Amino acid sequence: MKIWRRTKQAVYAAYASWKGPTYDFSNWFGRTFWGIDNSQLATNETIFSVITRLANTLSTLPIKLHQNYDVVMNRAADVLINEPNQNMSSFDFINALEVSRNEHGNGYAVILRDIQMQPMEIIPLDPSCVTEFINKDDSSLWYEVRGESKTMYVHNIDMIHVKHIRGPNRLRGLSPLKVLANTIKYDKAVQEFSLSEMEKKESFILKYAANVDKDKKDRIINDFRRFYAENGGILFQEPGVEINDLEKKYFASDTLASEKITRSRVANVFNVPVSFLNETDGGTFGSNEQEMIRFVQMTLSPIVRQYEHEFNRKMLTKTDRTAGKYFKFNLGGLLRGDTAARTALYQTMLRSAGMKPNEVRALEDLPPDKSEMANTLWISGDLYPIDLPISERKSASATSSTVEGGGKE
Repeated sequence: MKIWRRTKQAVYAAYASWKGPTYDFSNWFGRTFWGIDNSQLATNETIFSVITRLANTLSTLPIKLHQNYDVVMNRAADVLINEPNQNMSSFDFINALEVSRNEHGNGYAVILRDIQMQPMEIIPLDPSCVTEFINKDDSSLWYEVRGESKTMYVHNIDMIHVKHIRGPNRLRGLSPLKVLANTIKYDKAVQEFSLSEMEKKESFILKYAANVDKDKKDRIINDFRRFYAENGGILFQEPGVEINDLEKKYFASDTLASEKITRSRVANVFNVPVSFLNETDGGTFGSNEQEMIRFVQMTLSPIVRQYEHEFNRKMLTKTDRTAGKYFKFNLGGLLRGDTAARTALYQTMLRSAGMKPNEVRALEDLPPDKSEMANTLWISGDLYPIDLPISERKSASATSSTVEGGGKE
């Protein structure tokens, strides 16, 4: 019975594909999936900062389709890399997914396919309109997508789903903002209290001697009221009258301590170095190579790997994967370090046959050299092709020394 049901589903899917996209989201663009705002994200500077940095960093990483280490291109790669849908570039698409993943714990995008079941468009969705469920007949994962006028059901192979940690008993990722709910509430309360204290008008203590009569008291008070209403001016302090300002109960140190605690907790939840949220602590994205290595290894690598698995499984066919095709983000640019570190690395790799000269030029975004020697592995000797017979190495070494010296003996 299950075989017959699956056969009918396959025939219907083929018929629907022949008519057009399997899932029609053409009339869903507008308020439902675009321009979503979140009050916590829009009002908390620390959370806005960490989500912006994660989303922008991931969006700027180059992504290519590889086949056995060579860069190739097909229909799925063109859609993902160049034009995911008619309204977005690849940067905007990945940025939107990553913002949703960090803001709601889940980022969703439905894949629309053509008659050959190749991806035509990838449309990001509002996470609040998507619900996961398991089909009891075959235990497959489906997604219920609620639109303004209709509800669609999408199989998991047609839904890109990136998430925060989920655990074995949850299909949805856990939202970092829910984890930080108490931190956000406390930080907001401290800010509101500090702001209310700063907005209060100055207070004063007006003292006068006991022998001051009622008429003089009234003149002193009226004179002071005029001074206060005009926010300054001349105030005559008569004998027997003392005016002192009342110190505000505003503690700047408490506010700074609260901000520091908030940054630390946000950094822990989003798994980023806390110095990335406070440049004055000494760490920046470009100045500390070891910190960048830590950021790439502990923060970006798991995120990138999740995206790669989703794209490989759902954008490529099994035939493509069997042929050695896979999507890969290039994290090398973030780990290149400064000029001195890159120079030392390239020299070591070139002299130990680890890299070819043209591979070094590619990493530095330079055009390849057309000579055959630029595509040859060299080993210090100093230097000759690694496959050169030992009897000829001495002359080759002399030739390479001449080349390094600018052609002079």
